[in-house]
Amino acid sequence: MTGALSGIRVLDVATLFAGPLAATTLADYGAEVIKIEHPNGDPVRHHGAQRDGVGLWWKLLGRNKKAVTLYLGSPEGQEIFREMVADADVVIENFRPGTLERWGLGYDELRKINPGIVLTRVTGFGQVGPYAKRPGFGTLAEAMSGFAAITGEPDGPPTLPPFGLADGIAALATAFAVTTALRAREQTGEGQVVDMAIIEPILTLLGPQIIAYDQLGVLQERTGNRSSNNAPRNTYRTRDGNWVAISTSAQSIAERVMRLVGRPEFIDEPWFASGAERAQHADELDEAVGSWIAARDRDEVITAFEEAEAAIAPIYTAADIVEDPQFQALGTIATLSDDELGPVRMQNVLFRMSETPGSINWTGAPVGAHTEEVLGEYGVTPQQLARLREQGVVR
Repeated sequence: MTGALSGIRVLDVATLFAGPLAATTLADYGAEVIKIEHPNGDPVRHHGAQRDGVGLWWKLLGRNKKAVTLYLGSPEGQEIFREMVADADVVIENFRPGTLERWGLGYDELRKINPGIVLTRVTGFGQVGPYAKRPGFGTLAEAMSGFAAITGEPDGPPTLPPFGLADGIAALATAFAVTTALRAREQTGEGQVVDMAIIEPILTLLGPQIIAYDQLGVLQERTGNRSSNNAPRNTYRTRDGNWVAISTSAQSIAERVMRLVGRPEFIDEPWFASGAERAQHADELDEAVGSWIAARDRDEVITAFEEAEAAIAPIYTAADIVEDPQFQALGTIATLSDDELGPVRMQNVLFRMSETPGSINWTGAPVGAHTEEVLGEYGVTPQQLARLREQGVVR
């Protein structure tokens, strides 16, 4: 594999989402990622949709990784892991705090083997504090960050996302943290511990909630698809049963929308000049925009908005995404050959780089597909491997 991170070796011993997705992102840009799983396999292999018993989520999350099985709870597994750490750059783990230390694999021990190792610890609540040893999942972060409190209809319950939002945000933050630690190592020659608490990165994306509360005592309320900062901003149903979304964050866009839907008189209202004040008149604005959209088919609506240079987007499903010409032009969806499933389509690498582009070289491999190859690099003979299999240390 080649790429901007070529030459970086990552040991991914994390499970499920945030930690492994961070490792996937690093692998997409050239890092050599060795996925170390329990001999029973990572739980994500059995999570979500399956085809003929093959987990589809794993094909995405396990891509570009060498699949190795190793039971770290055994002395034999721990000894092999120590040997792997000796020439690794990064370890990504998400065990409960204290687990690695109980196995004799804490940072103090790992840095004796490799002073440059970056131990990246991804947990729900971080390594310190009263909640540190609680089980932590993205759902809890979505609840505790304030995301759920502001999501949903005003008269409805707090709403959780139907996907791993907090995990995904934490994964991208973790990938950035790893590259930051590696840059620091170039300056100091020393590794360090990255402590990533899943409850934290999502807070940054939620905007000025904390400072607004601190300075004004204001708590953001649920507004459904509306915004407290501008209007019209909502989803609207077209005549042919489709949905579109519009945003008027810019004053000029709001004015263009009202002219387009035949209600220019709103523009002359004193309150129309401010996004926050427009939001207080969302009922009137939504009625004007919504009735105009409801009288037309989706394609007609989108064409009219584009001609008026107003912001609009159709509400897409996965079926729409794979056919959309903009996503096709960007190469957002990659088609790959998988040994178990044949041709598969999945999201491509996160961003394009002109000189060191990322790439997907293979999809998630079967359990232990690279165990013999990788452990052989560390002196494990076929005879030793057979004995380790009998002991349940590898698969």
